[in-house]
Amino acid sequence: MKKYFALAALMLLTAVPASAQLKWGVKAGLNITKPSLSMDAIKTENQTGFFVGPMAEFTVPIVGVGADISLLYNNKGMTIQELATGQEYNQTLHYIDIPINLKYTLGLGSIAGVFVTTGPQFSFNIGSKKLNFSDYTLRSSEFSWNVGLGAKLFSHLQVAYNYNIAIGKTAELDVLGIGGDIIKKKLKNNTHQISLAYMF
Repeated sequence: MKKYFALAALMLLTAVPASAQLKWGVKAGLNITKPSLSMDAIKTENQTGFFVGPMAEFTVPIVGVGADISLLYNNKGMTIQELATGQEYNQTLHYIDIPINLKYTLGLGSIAGVFVTTGPQFSFNIGSKKLNFSDYTLRSSEFSWNVGLGAKLFSHLQVAYNYNIAIGKTAELDVLGIGGDIIKKKLKNNTHQISLAYMF
């Protein structure tokens, strides 16, 4: 975990020039998580969760280039169904997320602006290390990538949509194959997010 924090700090320092303006705020929103599971006999369904936490934004005056970083508690829901039996397994996953996004803002005067964002996210599992379904082991940390867009309103409010793309796996299960080989079955979570932030 220490190496992820060190990498996050290094990326933030290199992305933010000395002339950048700093704002602090609070960010919260809803997420819709779609699990992707490499097993044909299993069906996964979207689930809604929420996230909340502090946020810092750095912006270079005039040019509109900057970065933001957040420290978010993320509550993710997940539903897995066995097709043969119809049995459903529901579980809530708990994470601390650290998204670090480069941000480009196009101003529409002092009242509003639109922005696009992209950057890495480091996530740390603070909940269960096992899935309710089968013997899948949840990873203690994950790496993913964010792509988003949004709007700034009245200098304080930010409304945004973000798509979080899983790069690493969320969980894995070792399955014995026909020839005696071990086959790793992987689970990944991609997430749609809608957020509202208030900057002080």
